[in-house]
Amino acid sequence: MVARANGSDEKPALTVGFLLTNNFTLTALSSFIDALRLAADEGDGSRPIRCRWHILGRKDEPGVSSCGIAVAPDRDYDLAGLDYLVVVGGLLHRGPQLGAQAIACVHRAARAGIPLIGVCTGSFVLARSGLMQDRACCVSWYHFRDFVEEFPDLVPVAEQLFIEDRDRITCSGGAGVVDLAAFLIERHLGRAAAQKAMHILQVDPGRASGQSQPPPPVGGPVLDARVRRAMLMMEQHLSDPLAMEEIAGKLAISTRQFERLFQATTGMSPNRFYRLMRLRYGLWMLKTSRRSVTDVALEAGFADCAHFSRHFRDFFGINPSQVRKESEATEPSLMIPTQRPNGRDRPQERRFYE
Repeated sequence: MVARANGSDEKPALTVGFLLTNNFTLTALSSFIDALRLAADEGDGSRPIRCRWHILGRKDEPGVSSCGIAVAPDRDYDLAGLDYLVVVGGLLHRGPQLGAQAIACVHRAARAGIPLIGVCTGSFVLARSGLMQDRACCVSWYHFRDFVEEFPDLVPVAEQLFIEDRDRITCSGGAGVVDLAAFLIERHLGRAAAQKAMHILQVDPGRASGQSQPPPPVGGPVLDARVRRAMLMMEQHLSDPLAMEEIAGKLAISTRQFERLFQATTGMSPNRFYRLMRLRYGLWMLKTSRRSVTDVALEAGFADCAHFSRHFRDFFGINPSQVRKESEATEPSLMIPTQRPNGRDRPQERRFYE
């Protein structure tokens, strides 16, 4: 992951520095850098000509990812020539995310006017550093509640892949990091370079920042730990739905007890909740992919297209084929205008469970 010299004094169009938090997400780092290296050179040469990238930090202190793989810095905390400084987040609540030198580096970048990017839980680092005031902050729906509880005065958004608010960019993480990288590549190197990178990574076309994240579970805040665990099991088994008996067994209670507990906690039966979760997943796929309705039905855990379409129409009041046609009529674009949210009111937790 170290940028190699190319023998040219020509300034690259895009240079990005990375700070790795403790237990950082390897996918977020590797996806971002892979997009940069593919745009940096002709073909698949990976020479850092048009783009360059650096891992900042002490060379004797490699960053250790959440999966245990260590990445050694190739540059100290030198900000010279950087167009962006990216904080790559990872696991929360595992001690300090960054050391004192790295935090000081983030503040120096802010004072120097270098745009700061937080990917995955890197947004928490920027917020904890006092660098997200009066700015919208994109977080994964998975960490939305953590963010709201820790930063009640900030504006978290869990409906988008990434957000640019002046000189701050925050990204929910996951595959959205590739889309963010493509967005920056197009801005600095042009659309062709961004398309090339996305084509080789086989994730073309790039999704704009306003593209919604994959949907979170259905339902409001849930206090009962057993019901929360059941919801998580359901969310992890959308394509291959679990039987209620199996979920109840994992909770060490009877099926009847589980059904009564779930109904009392959420106001609906676990079967209905599970179905709505899978229908919302199907709706998201219809809007954000080019997969056929039949493929979407099977991926959402329905036996066939007819079964899926009947429940979909009953719940949403529209046929999935109509959603499919509307989606196909929309041409995706990598570049988007910079927009700031209109409202500044603190979102309610229920907003991403609606």
